[in-house]
Amino acid sequence: MAEDINPPSNYRIRIEGLVDPKWSVWLNGLVIAVEDGSPPITNLSGPIVDQAKLRGIMNKLWDLNLAVISVERLEA
Repeated sequence: MAEDINPPSNYRIRIEGLVDPKWSVWLNGLVIAVEDGSPPITNLSGPIVDQAKLRGIMNKLWDLNLAVISVERLEA
């Protein structure tokens, strides 16, 4: 019986504060972009293969004591 293979879903995670783009590799290759403003908002975006990877990223953000504003699954 063939298993259904789901492609990665694209996500955007918005965080209050700055995240250095050098952290992209540690955050599973997500693209890091900073919005101007006070306070600045950092957007992490890109494909996340499954819920376990998403949870791992969220745990890393928790460990860094970063305030998550939103997590959004984007349409393909």
